[in-house]
Amino acid sequence: MSSRARPHRRALAGIVMGVIASLGLAGCANYAGIEPQGRLQPISQLSVQQVLGETPISPAAWPEVDWWNQLGDPVLDDLIEEALRDSPDVEVARARLRSANAAIASARAGLFPTVDGSSQISRSRVSEVEDPKGVGGFYSTSRKLSLSFNYDLDLWGGSRAAWAAALGEARAQEIEYRASALTLSVNVARSYIDLADAYRSRDIAQRQLDRARRIDDINQELLRAGLDNATQSLQSSVTVDNARQSLESAEQAIRSSRISLAILLGKGPDRGEEIARPETLTPAIDALPSVVPAELIGNRPDIVAARWRVEASSQRIKQAKAKFYPNINLSAMAGFQSPAGDYFFSDAAKSASVTPAISLPIFDAGRLRASLESTDADYDLAVAQYNQSLVSAVGEVADDITTLRSIADQRQSQRRAYDNALAAYGLAEERYSAGLANYLDVLSSEQQLLSAEQGLSQLATQQLDRSIQLVQALGGGLKLDLAVPHEAGGFPSAPDPMAISATDTRPTP
Repeated sequence: MSSRARPHRRALAGIVMGVIASLGLAGCANYAGIEPQGRLQPISQLSVQQVLGETPISPAAWPEVDWWNQLGDPVLDDLIEEALRDSPDVEVARARLRSANAAIASARAGLFPTVDGSSQISRSRVSEVEDPKGVGGFYSTSRKLSLSFNYDLDLWGGSRAAWAAALGEARAQEIEYRASALTLSVNVARSYIDLADAYRSRDIAQRQLDRARRIDDINQELLRAGLDNATQSLQSSVTVDNARQSLESAEQAIRSSRISLAILLGKGPDRGEEIARPETLTPAIDALPSVVPAELIGNRPDIVAARWRVEASSQRIKQAKAKFYPNINLSAMAGFQSPAGDYFFSDAAKSASVTPAISLPIFDAGRLRASLESTDADYDLAVAQYNQSLVSAVGEVADDITTLRSIADQRQSQRRAYDNALAAYGLAEERYSAGLANYLDVLSSEQQLLSAEQGLSQLATQQLDRSIQLVQALGGGLKLDLAVPHEAGGFPSAPDPMAISATDTRPTP
């Protein structure tokens, strides 16, 4: 064995002995007894068969990503596309996604070694005290050029787990980015429905005011003719004032709906003045897709995002556990260092070093255990939020479906009431024309007709609004189980984070 090889072998033997000693001391800091408690909610436990047993089932009823086309108003289609393009809400979500993607790159960098280069030159006056010969008073120049290498071996996968956690969080953020677009489109559609309802209410309020004025005119004529006292005249005047107030309230509802739409579009209030009166709309969805709970898992944004956050939390547990074990960091340096410029790149100026370092937690007053305990609690919180989202989602779908079913029944009853009121109004007009009744009877029948029409209009608005809420509860047609960005239907595209396999999210103790 050569004399040069012996020092290197002795160094390698020292490293091996250090690792063995570190493994022997690993019991000094451990995570025994610390493990998460959360369990994901089994989807099979969330049954809706009894609640929705009488509801029509249709596998084709799942909403499309451009579900708003079902409402049948091209103006609304344009408004939603404008909102998805210009609204600050989408920009906020996009900025958050960019931040999450940057975190991926930062975590991934920890998996690779770092190489840094540096150069330095300094000139200084050497004092008499600094000069070993006691002369001093001269100038010295130091030149240095080096390349350094540093690598964390990540023996227990802590850095890789941190990267996987960043991927999971970014995936959840990407889904929430698309969810923000869904929420925005839903809010635009619901505000548009409010605008349509405000117009219908204004029409009825105007007819109510016209009716109240006709009654007041009749009472005023009777009063002037001495055929009635002032009581009826005063009462009819009050009715006119109330009807006028109702009309103004309806006008303000139109203005408010226009302003709300303008805000959702990311524009000033004047943009709302350009929106024409909505056309007659049809419900966005009228049947229940089959196997609702199971399909919600892959389509509902909050559920899918919560599931990815569970995965991210499980990876953070692995990252926290890796800190309990010994780790090796390898650093090296090579370069040139010389006070003489002529000899800077000579063999004599060469400088190099290799520094393996072993780190092991032995006593930290419980900091690592506390950190792991906190990480486990975060995992339990992520699981609980996932379970909460799942239960709430199934409940929302069931509530929307049963409400729509009830509204449909109510509309049938209200339609019969409207038809009867319309027939009574027509009969009253016939009797008045034949001289068998006075005009007040006609106006009284008209009041019943207007009340029935208003009730029918309100139910139609409720049905439209609930159908849109059901679309949102079902995920708005987003195919979130896919690993590619969804761009169809006007939704803005999002940079898709690097995917990781979501297998068992329950970390091993």
